[in-house]
Amino acid sequence: MTRRPDLPLAEEPAPRERADAARNRARVLAAAEKLFAERDPASVTMDDIAKAAGIGRGTLYRRYPDRVSIARALLDEHERALQEKLMRGAPPLGPGEDVGPADRLAAFYAAMIDLLETHVHLLLGAETGSARYSTGAYGFWRLHVRHLAQQAGAADADTLADLLLAPLAPELYRYQRENGTSLERISTGLAELAHGTLGSRA
Repeated sequence: MTRRPDLPLAEEPAPRERADAARNRARVLAAAEKLFAERDPASVTMDDIAKAAGIGRGTLYRRYPDRVSIARALLDEHERALQEKLMRGAPPLGPGEDVGPADRLAAFYAAMIDLLETHVHLLLGAETGSARYSTGAYGFWRLHVRHLAQQAGAADADTLADLLLAPLAPELYRYQRENGTSLERISTGLAELAHGTLGSRA
């Protein structure tokens, strides 16, 4: 199956880097991931990351302009893997002749819940507030969901795509989990939303 032209990967591969730069990058990412997991990501500063990584602030800022860019770098490989499954994976997450848009949306929701459960601390660092809408990953998810809405015959697929992505906001997910909502309840609710909005199960 060929790649759909309207679904670019979130980021293009980075150019080859020097060995010392690669070591510093690995130290920064390891330190940041640990800090994001241990604390509220919004409270982690660039100084905290530089100190934990054992590098100077100038070295850190040359590579990453802010905390959000570090969180996005950590998320990149996980989001790329999901993007690949959406384009070329087995149905219902991937495309298939006998799979309707509602089933694909439900499968996408299930995959995103897995991503949120494992990496919500990174998503909170990278995609809170308006920053969420400027990421390459959000643009990819939006194109995918808009495509499914168009397949289902939605009158305004653009608006509907954002509405269908709203329940995946990391702040909402953390709120639900911290208030005792189980993974099963969240997944079931999203599956009902997918089928209630884009059509019934076959």
